[in-house]
Amino acid sequence: MRQAERDAGSVRGPTTDERTRIKALEREVRELGQASEILRKASAYFAQAELDLSFTP
Repeated sequence: MRQAERDAGSVRGPTTDERTRIKALEREVRELGQASEILRKASAYFAQAELDLSFTP
């Protein structure tokens, strides 16, 4: 009932569409954070590998 009142505009708060959009954006932020972490680790790995190659006697 409360959400229906929000959707109708009689009660303040996010509508169903807004809540759905917020959830989708939060999911996207989480996924982008995970991708960023993977890229950061890969970059560090390859940088270390490059250093190891340049100092090999």
